[in-house]
Amino acid sequence: MALELVETFPVGLLGCNCAIVADAGSGEALVIDPGDEADRILEVLSRNHLRAIGLLHTHAHFDHVGASALLGRETGAPILLHEADIPLYAALREQGRRFGIPVPEPGTVDRRIADGDRIACGTSALEVMHTPGHSPGSVCFRLDGERPLLFSGDTLFRRGIGRTDLFGGSYDQILSSITERLLPLPGDLAVIPGHGDGTTIGEEARLNPFIGSPRARLT
Repeated sequence: MALELVETFPVGLLGCNCAIVADAGSGEALVIDPGDEADRILEVLSRNHLRAIGLLHTHAHFDHVGASALLGRETGAPILLHEADIPLYAALREQGRRFGIPVPEPGTVDRRIADGDRIACGTSALEVMHTPGHSPGSVCFRLDGERPLLFSGDTLFRRGIGRTDLFGGSYDQILSSITERLLPLPGDLAVIPGHGDGTTIGEEARLNPFIGSPRARLT
């Protein structure tokens, strides 16, 4: 069976959108950006009779990885992250201190992902798209099939883009990632960002004030 979105929901104080995709035939699931509330994520997996086989991260900011170590211990699922964000992940507790939010020690990154990798689940897979700018190792995950989706992390938001004033961020790089990697995708491709409401590639190409315009003020 095809890999499909099971549920997406905000977790943690910063409302990171955690998503679970699964292959119903095998019961295998991938958890994208398990930033917090491990118990809630485990409940969604249990309620849908799913077994997590991978914990995927669009980048290594604490609000997207905070529950990974605990979930890895509870489920046995490996932690996957782009190599360029390994130093950021290693500084997880320092990240939390800067925001005044306690976070746990990071777990072990079991697999370093790269642009073009395909992360298998059941008979399908998610494609990794390296989209640096918000962080050096920021990626998007593309799901093909009858209901295609793009999990854009903090690269592309509805009418916005990710902030670039944090460690390793680059305004020019994030705009390049969006215009060169994301905008050429089909206009009707649904996008689930790392925070906030969903959108489509076409909507953002037309309406996002950061795209195709001079340098604008980040919000």
